[in-house]
Amino acid sequence: MSFIETEEQKELRASVSRLGERFNYVDYVLPRARRGEPLTELWNEAGKLGFLGVNLPEEYGGGGAGIYELALVQEELAAHGAGLLLVVVSPAICGTIIGKYGTADQKQKWLPGLADGSKIMAFGITEADAGSNSHQITTTARRDRSSGARGDGDGEDWLLSGNKIYISGVDQADAVLIVARTEDSKTGKLKPALFIVPTDAENFVKTPMEMDIVEPDHQFMLFLDDVRLPADALVGEADAALMQLFAGLNPERILGASMAIGMGRYALDAAVRFAKERTVWKEPIGTHQGISHPLAQIKIELELAKLMMQKAAVLYDSGDDFGAAEAANMAKYAAAEASIKALDQAVQTHGGAGLTKEYGLAAMLGAARIGRVAPVSREMVLNFVAQHSLGLPKSY
Repeated sequence: MSFIETEEQKELRASVSRLGERFNYVDYVLPRARRGEPLTELWNEAGKLGFLGVNLPEEYGGGGAGIYELALVQEELAAHGAGLLLVVVSPAICGTIIGKYGTADQKQKWLPGLADGSKIMAFGITEADAGSNSHQITTTARRDRSSGARGDGDGEDWLLSGNKIYISGVDQADAVLIVARTEDSKTGKLKPALFIVPTDAENFVKTPMEMDIVEPDHQFMLFLDDVRLPADALVGEADAALMQLFAGLNPERILGASMAIGMGRYALDAAVRFAKERTVWKEPIGTHQGISHPLAQIKIELELAKLMMQKAAVLYDSGDDFGAAEAANMAKYAAAEASIKALDQAVQTHGGAGLTKEYGLAAMLGAARIGRVAPVSREMVLNFVAQHSLGLPKSY
């Protein structure tokens, strides 16, 4: 395992960085975020350049690389304040799951669009009463075996009912990959299963949530009241979805970590630049260890988090699912902590200027804080490490 990047990876970083410079935080992202507008131009340009689908199979228009390369794309965009939340969701989670477990028709229908950004798929797992306990999901799918359920006599439609909460980007999405449960006819137990649900489906209702953070992407509650789906809406096997689900959750944690690391890099660069330029008592404030040491410490912590994120991505791409799960959780934890610390110290370095609209650091601090909560809380990460890495008794 080597973290010395190839020439192709270095060139990819440089190319993505140039795109991030064009669609930077102060001039592009923040104004749109304050207006609650999605980063459509950036998304389209990233898709046109092939950045969104670097992890997807070449035969479907992707780059044929891995989660490492997609994390690289996310990190470099976020390092310019232009991280794309839907990269975590559409190509990383949904694209990975469909690429691994989808039918030939599902792959042909969705992967080319996910690769070039012309199609977006959101991901719906969270429920109000289930929280972090995905085993408590109550959204259910049942077969409607009545003759001619869709008017074609196959009688194999699914009817999907339930509610979801905190689902990102539904207003931009063509479909949502919904985590539901089906009933095992032999045991009567409910098993998780994954369904592709078009956002224009009848009885599919999305309601925007009022969030108190400055973000270009919106969160939604979903209400599904017997949403009728064809038989081929099911992704993979009805009784194998736990494995399929985790195939998408590890990339989610890795991409979340890369976005947090990028935000941390942005904050640190802003703080260092200000510390070099701001002169008090005839010398730059960066001269003083009260300013320089906290920034040096953040640099170290960001680099450590990045190493764990890279390790997780390499393990995932090599097929080591358990090793990737441990590393991905650790990377997500470390990156969130480091990015929050970086934003907070950047604000402190700027003094009063750090709270002004001109710099936008306080707004980004709110966005960075998400990393401690989503896609999994730091407490659940600590539970995972305590149980699986340390072998301590399960606490929940």
